[in-house]
Amino acid sequence: MKKTAIVILNWNGKKLLEEFLPSVVQFSSEATIYVADNASSDDSVTFIKNTFPSVKIIQNTDNFGFAKGYNQALRFVEEEYYALVNSDIEVTENWLTPVIDLFDSEPETAIIQPKILDYKNKQMFEYAGAGGGFIDKYGFPFCRGRIFQTLEKDKGQYNDSIDIFWASGACFFIRKEIYRNLDGFDEDFFAHQEEIDLCWRAFNQNLKVKYCGKSTVYHVGGATLKDSNPHKTFLNFRNSLWMMLKNLPKNKLFPVLFLRLAQDGLAGIKFMTEGKFSHLWAILKAHFYFYLKFFRFLNKRESKQYNNYYKIKSITYYYFVKKGKVFENKF
Repeated sequence: MKKTAIVILNWNGKKLLEEFLPSVVQFSSEATIYVADNASSDDSVTFIKNTFPSVKIIQNTDNFGFAKGYNQALRFVEEEYYALVNSDIEVTENWLTPVIDLFDSEPETAIIQPKILDYKNKQMFEYAGAGGGFIDKYGFPFCRGRIFQTLEKDKGQYNDSIDIFWASGACFFIRKEIYRNLDGFDEDFFAHQEEIDLCWRAFNQNLKVKYCGKSTVYHVGGATLKDSNPHKTFLNFRNSLWMMLKNLPKNKLFPVLFLRLAQDGLAGIKFMTEGKFSHLWAILKAHFYFYLKFFRFLNKRESKQYNNYYKIKSITYYYFVKKGKVFENKF
């Protein structure tokens, strides 16, 4: 049996599969390819069966979203390494080899992310993951190559392999054993930031997350949910708060959460002044759900958390006040 499984989650994504599955099939002969279908109502499954008979299909019984969709599907995947790949990812020749070599040579490494560039502008890093992810003290995610909405040009500056805090769910490699030991993604999240939560839980178990700059993929980004969609704002704000409640060190839990909630309030004011009232409502709704399930997520906390989880105290201060638009190692 091949040691690597590429698993693509699909929901009504025939057009994306038509465009991007060919590159995965062409450049992944050393892996077994699966499409995990979230009960699509289009003819995605028929298209795969007729066009790519070598691709295995796992059919979920409902649209379970990203988190539960993968959890359900991966129960049936027994390869040693999982490559969870968005349906809007174009892979490149030899993209798997550097990642598998890292896994083979570093048994302490649990999760790996390749370099993620923008499919629409292949010289630029892509929003979701870029050159490897970090968070600040207040749980705001950022990447080498992307801070908030500012993207860097790829000049080879992140061709290295380094330890990072989180790997993007757009192209997310993880050992099967680790995925199962961590109970997979938190299904309450549905979608967005569940991969950061999983990486944080791995970090709290003293496991390593790495970025592999020798492997490159191209991501469309926003193909399933646009940045302008208020539901995306809701999911990101809600899930970020849930993630912090689960994973923050005990001595920082309530002070940091309080300050984070205050920063969310400032974001809401910004949306209001811009006339984006649906996004303001999304933040208010996110806070409501945070409080609604406060004790549920408090009970998900594990026995050990580490204080050195953040790269910089406040990425919002660095970006909006100090006008720092580019990732720098002096963080």
